[in-house]
Amino acid sequence: MSGQHPHHDPIEDNIETHPVKLAVSIAIGAVALVIGIVLMAQLAIGFYGARSMKDDPAMSADAVAKRLAPAARLEIDPKAPMAAAKPAAAAPAGVAAAAIPAAPAKGAAGADTGKATYDATCAACHASGLAGAPKAGDRAAWAARLKEGKPRLYEQAIKGKGAMPAKGGNPALSEDAVKAAVDYLLATAK
Repeated sequence: MSGQHPHHDPIEDNIETHPVKLAVSIAIGAVALVIGIVLMAQLAIGFYGARSMKDDPAMSADAVAKRLAPAARLEIDPKAPMAAAKPAAAAPAGVAAAAIPAAPAKGAAGADTGKATYDATCAACHASGLAGAPKAGDRAAWAARLKEGKPRLYEQAIKGKGAMPAKGGNPALSEDAVKAAVDYLLATAK
């Protein structure tokens, strides 16, 4: 037994004696692989191919708008009485100014300017006492502050104090408009 293998290999014998059988087996395996890939691709995109979303009722303008609509809407009745609010922390810089309406028209003078400024800017906190702001008409709270003098009140309103930002959070206000608002608030407490 020189040069021969000690055992008999049927696969090697099959290759040597039946080369056509081997070629057919390789061809069948390749076809099966291609069919498998095609079926996997169809499974990935859907059995009936990619369908057009254009005619899908779920993609109509009304259906899309309904899905994108907010779940709720907040409406505040301006005529509703304001409830007393608990003191809150000061708003971050820039937040108060964005929520404040525009300053009253320049050219308004005296009490008209003070009331307009108060209504547009100051009432947000001073009507309800938000964040510890003294309420409009609260004689005791304003009397205690007035002891420091009007110039001090003007300075605090212009530069800010505690939770109140400078100019009530409305940087568009002139110093005269802020002073007129302070005068108006003091007049409500008499």
